[in-house]
Amino acid sequence: MVFSRDFNKDPFIVIWELTRACQLKCLHCRAEAQYKRDPRELTFEQGKDLIDQIYEMNNPMLVFTGGDPLMRPDVFDIAEYAVKKGVRVSMTPSATPNVTKEAIEKAKAVGLSRWAFSLDGHNAEIHDHFRGTAGSFDLTMERIKYLHELEIPIQINTVISRYNVNYLEEMAQLIEELDCVLWSVFFLVPTGRGQESDMISPVEHEKVFLWLHDLSKRVKFDIKTTAGQHYRRVFIQQKLKEKKGQTEEIRYLDALTEQGLTGSIDGLGRAPKGVNDGNGFVFISHVGDVYPSGLLPVKAGNVKEQPLAEIYRESPIFKDLRNPDKYKGKCGVCEFRNVCGGSRSRAYAMTGDYLESEPFCVYIPKALRKKEA
Repeated sequence: MVFSRDFNKDPFIVIWELTRACQLKCLHCRAEAQYKRDPRELTFEQGKDLIDQIYEMNNPMLVFTGGDPLMRPDVFDIAEYAVKKGVRVSMTPSATPNVTKEAIEKAKAVGLSRWAFSLDGHNAEIHDHFRGTAGSFDLTMERIKYLHELEIPIQINTVISRYNVNYLEEMAQLIEELDCVLWSVFFLVPTGRGQESDMISPVEHEKVFLWLHDLSKRVKFDIKTTAGQHYRRVFIQQKLKEKKGQTEEIRYLDALTEQGLTGSIDGLGRAPKGVNDGNGFVFISHVGDVYPSGLLPVKAGNVKEQPLAEIYRESPIFKDLRNPDKYKGKCGVCEFRNVCGGSRSRAYAMTGDYLESEPFCVYIPKALRKKEA
């Protein structure tokens, strides 16, 4: 499915924010979620039309997010419509009292393919602080037991921040003990409630990437990164050290690029070809606004006014983001720009320009090293 997909035409993954309502108040929340639903949310009928449009775009993966999707009483009706259409759907609800065993049973009955929970610490002290709600850790662990009982695959999402960066080994051990199929590791972008002071440093990013690569060789669960595109560069570098040696790095990358295969070795498995904000990725807000991602708050259109495919394919914002030759600074000359590209969201958050260099990457491209020499 992925290798036949042209990201200029069709996304690999669509994130739909069903609602911004949520009972939690997480420190990093890009949505700045509120306790009550917004009356401007896409209706059930508008949602069905949106799903039809998504399906026609070469049927990408669809993720329901929020806020908390379970704050919408029609969430399972929406999910059932998508699944019957043939769309692969997963959901990322908040671990709140809304996540009852009955709710999880409904999710399984309608055919949701995966359930994702957030865990941002290996204990209640760290996790509950980050999630802004006492008891969140214990509730999450209890609900994970429900998922196991119902044999629903579990994905764990973790935001790396200064609050948990020193406890990643403990986190990995917990992920393994919970028998998860995927650990999705998010690297904080200072947008919404997220602050630059919550972030880890550029050097710490690099250390975490190297650690994740090493971890990937000794655990049974898959690992992927979000807003950590430079993990792909680290993964390739480590593979080249193991298999090819540094002297053949550029020649090897050039050969892969000619074959269109650079993304196939990015270590993400599910998302080759360098998925990035607006490039294989699209985010639809609760009111139908379309963004390159939920972390890049630059509006490109609204599905109430314009077809999703037209926005994704024709918006100047999306077109710029899909053209690595427009990247500025060191990202623009980096030999890894086609498979990595840096976080466009973080570039925007830190500089106000989504085409600027990834500000939390320590790598110096070979073209710049040659100039210095």
